[in-house]
Amino acid sequence: MPELFARPFGPPDRHALLAANGPTFARIALANIVREYPNKLDHVLTSPDDLQPPRQLHPVFYGSFDWHSAVHMHWLLARLLRRGAAGEAASAIPNAFDTQFTPDRIAGEISYLNRPSARTFERTYGWAWLLKLQAELIALASEQPEAERWRDVLQPLADAFAQRYLDFLPLATFPIRAGIHANSAFGLLLALDYAGAHQDLRLRQALIVKGHEWFGRDRRYPAAYEPGGDDFLSGGLCEAALMCRLLDGCDFADWWEQFCPPPLQLAAWLAPVPVSDRSDPKLAHLDGLNLARAWCWRLLLPSLTSPLRETAEGTIEAHLQAALPHALAGDYAGTHWLASFAALALSE
Repeated sequence: MPELFARPFGPPDRHALLAANGPTFARIALANIVREYPNKLDHVLTSPDDLQPPRQLHPVFYGSFDWHSAVHMHWLLARLLRRGAAGEAASAIPNAFDTQFTPDRIAGEISYLNRPSARTFERTYGWAWLLKLQAELIALASEQPEAERWRDVLQPLADAFAQRYLDFLPLATFPIRAGIHANSAFGLLLALDYAGAHQDLRLRQALIVKGHEWFGRDRRYPAAYEPGGDDFLSGGLCEAALMCRLLDGCDFADWWEQFCPPPLQLAAWLAPVPVSDRSDPKLAHLDGLNLARAWCWRLLLPSLTSPLRETAEGTIEAHLQAALPHALAGDYAGTHWLASFAALALSE
């Protein structure tokens, strides 16, 4: 664990934390994106011919235990490269991207999506992370011209997932509030990043309309029901972070006043959750929940007023203290994905 993080309890310097931990994150991600096994496929078999290894099904995102983790480990590398936080590993990231992001490989990913049995593939968590990855490559290309080739090669796959959102949102009458992959608010948050970066006004409007429709009238969120046993997202905090994005100033303050849980229930979001077995892939989700809470509270921080703002600052520190070490080392149940959530908390 980096010495910087072992300081006495106090306000975290997230930029320094990212710089201190970024090289380790980069080494983890570079190893993960080419580690094919173990692998948990989201795959429908329609005939014996569909029995293929991960690398053939997904020529780009075959590593990191599952498809979506491979996507957000690529995002992590792009984020570290853009923030200058990858350390000595920075020189290996362009080579990795040149290998991964080729027209033929991206065509293979699109071909998989075009299977009739893949209509719900990675909906909406993987969709959102792919768009988030492309948003990061767009930002990276604006600063480092070499990234233009990765951005351009990935764009057709981003187009495919943006269209999936446009097709799906009108059909999605109800949001998914559970704190796991399909959480609707989390997906909208990440997809909005892409819509802004790519200047996709049609997608942005669809996301905004659905966000208001799903969450604009929520009142007194029952925070005491969180977390579930394998949550890695806070449904309530993701929703609040989304509405903070969609509403300005007094409008968000009015929404938050109606939405905010009563004090005794709000306490459920303020203390880190314990993790009983980090070798269990589902229980290890709770480390991710602690990092996701730190990320959400940081997104909310500028819009909060005293004394909740000061409480939230301490909450962010406590959640990072509890979870960040487990993104750096430990069982593969956590290390195949936690570093990306740590980077969200430290760099958004």
